[in-house]
Amino acid sequence: MVSRCPRWEALDVLKAAPDGPVAFSADLSPASLLAAYHAGVYPFPASDEYTRALNEVVFADQVQEGRIPLVGEEPADPFAVSWWSPDPRPVLPVSAAHLSRSLARRLRNGLSWSTSLDQEFERVVRECRGDRVPLWLTEELIATLLHLHELGHAHSVEVWEDGNLVGGVFGLRIGSVFSMDSMFFQRPGASKVAVSDLAARFAQAGGELLDAQRDSPHVRDLGGIPMPREQYVRCLRRTARDSLPMPTATLPARRLAEPAGSR
Repeated sequence: MVSRCPRWEALDVLKAAPDGPVAFSADLSPASLLAAYHAGVYPFPASDEYTRALNEVVFADQVQEGRIPLVGEEPADPFAVSWWSPDPRPVLPVSAAHLSRSLARRLRNGLSWSTSLDQEFERVVRECRGDRVPLWLTEELIATLLHLHELGHAHSVEVWEDGNLVGGVFGLRIGSVFSMDSMFFQRPGASKVAVSDLAARFAQAGGELLDAQRDSPHVRDLGGIPMPREQYVRCLRRTARDSLPMPTATLPARRLAEPAGSR
């Protein structure tokens, strides 16, 4: 029998499979997206009809058996958006985020980059979208992210070189956890500088954890570690909702190559 959760708050993500979708729901509204992130879940919209149909072919039986629930009451096709919560979850404690020795040396030796917060949120999102395949950053999801940015929930860090945007990262803040949706670079190391800068700014605002969502060697190079999903969800549930704003000043990136105590 199909299992349906009226709201993300009712989803027991801890019972879900560790390496597949934990739910289907076509609702990408700002309220739905924010509630899903609070529950430890992020979306992966189908980029085209083929991908949507593939979701149905592969997962319809599990949906019919109630193993993968449908969330919400909307009449839209739920297979248009799958929702994920990997176990374990790749995370970066802000105190452990670091740059490689070679990149830190490049910054100390005069690489003239600077960083900023929330100056070009939409540009960062669209650079992250680029021509990537699959194209999960759909126009509908981008519109929702822009709305959440206006409300102060979604943020971006930009990396600049002589006035040109060369790297960045964006995501949603859930109290003392920041879930990073995507990053990009146009110069080697620029996305890593963006994440390191985000960790530094987030730490100053009382943040504790950067969530990388999907594991990769790139994440491990930055200091990422696997965290059991149950532990990650506990972090979300205890996180402070009323937290300090992150510093917004444009700053020299070379400060990220200095010892933590001297920044």
